[in-house]
Amino acid sequence: MTRPSTLGELRASGWESVPVKEELRRNAVARIRSGAPLFPRVLGYEDTVFPQLENALLAGHDIIFLGERGQAKTRMIRALVDLLDEAIPVVEGSEINDDPYDPVSLPARQLVAELGDDTPIVWVGREQRYGEKLATPDTSVADLIGEVDPIKVAEGRYLADELTLHYGLVPRTNRGIFAINELPDLAERIQVGLLNVLEERDIQIRGYKVRLPLDVLLVASANPEDYTNRGRLITPLKDRFGSQIRTHYPLDVATEVEIVRQEVRPLEADGLTVLVPDHVSEIVATFSQLARQSAHISQRSGVSVRLSVSNQEAVVANAARRALRAGETEVVPRICDLGALPASTSGKVEIESLEEGRDGQIIEHLVSAAVLTVFRERVRPEHLLAVVEAFDGRAPVETGEDVSAAAYVELCRDIPALGVVVGELAGEAPSPAATASAVELVLEGLHLSKRLNKEAVGGRAQYRARG
Repeated sequence: MTRPSTLGELRASGWESVPVKEELRRNAVARIRSGAPLFPRVLGYEDTVFPQLENALLAGHDIIFLGERGQAKTRMIRALVDLLDEAIPVVEGSEINDDPYDPVSLPARQLVAELGDDTPIVWVGREQRYGEKLATPDTSVADLIGEVDPIKVAEGRYLADELTLHYGLVPRTNRGIFAINELPDLAERIQVGLLNVLEERDIQIRGYKVRLPLDVLLVASANPEDYTNRGRLITPLKDRFGSQIRTHYPLDVATEVEIVRQEVRPLEADGLTVLVPDHVSEIVATFSQLARQSAHISQRSGVSVRLSVSNQEAVVANAARRALRAGETEVVPRICDLGALPASTSGKVEIESLEEGRDGQIIEHLVSAAVLTVFRERVRPEHLLAVVEAFDGRAPVETGEDVSAAAYVELCRDIPALGVVVGELAGEAPSPAATASAVELVLEGLHLSKRLNKEAVGGRAQYRARG
């Protein structure tokens, strides 16, 4: 349908103007009633965060998300845009999305007064009704609220003329959603400038007697107060947010695995097929879960889900490099590929240790604990006794980056009990690369549970019977 292009046509069409919070409430009600998820790409918050967020939208509250890094705060904020109408009409030429029925800026009011029903209007899409600012120490009141434009003054206007104003980010997001990330990093004197926006719904610029009744949903994100010492939220500003919603990391391994599979960037290369076994993804996710419980990892700075995503990408990349060198076309990560984790982990966690140089040992211990945890969960113990007994009196079994997948297949033929366990892990008729991945998990799990001995030299390892 052709949209109205003048104020008169808009009135004739029967279009009604509603405040942005009412618009969001109406669309949220329709989404909730239909059973559709508000944020389909945000996982793990179905029973915790989302009910609070739905309450805030239904109540028409300004919202602050409180949580550590990597908890999808910004993603949820940006996803709120989908709850806006597809497009709304504004007075043509308006800098602050003036409502044609009730313009608030002086140029728009003058235009409507002069042209009446012939006032031209344009339609603004939902994406253009979203504004975002990362709070930094150099952020100024002029950035957020506005300032006198010296160019307009130089053109001959008086300083007292409202037309000399240059609007900041907040008024330019009028009739939309404005987000401030890392709000505590905003200087306290700048936070004061937001008080009127949140309560009185207007702005004041310099000494002007100008009142712009803004229609804005203000959403902010912040880290917990015990995490950052760079700044704090002033009490009056905290009081003006209607809802404070606490986010969290994935509560279980299954959720973290699902998030990793959604977020990881696929490795694509000509002639290579990538398959990541479930047990490898679970080891990567369990590593992060254990890191969040470790006394050696700073919990104040958090262990982001980005760590799991980066770790899985690093493990797959190491497997791809190994496959390329071996002339193989199927890329399936193994236990030996977990050696790539320290490089992708070190920059994403803060390790707390009394002894210098123990970072590598702490990460290695967490990797081993993750492997053992997954091994115990995925491998039934009744099948392991026969595998352990098969190692008595035989030569050590070698594993490593330069051991071909075919060698692991041959090992399963030599030790039928091992083939049974591998079948449970990798399914029926697994590929040689998938077989190799499962074999390494079984051998490493038996070593970590103290049922096989292991000697590691460089990129190779030997497993032999104990005794």
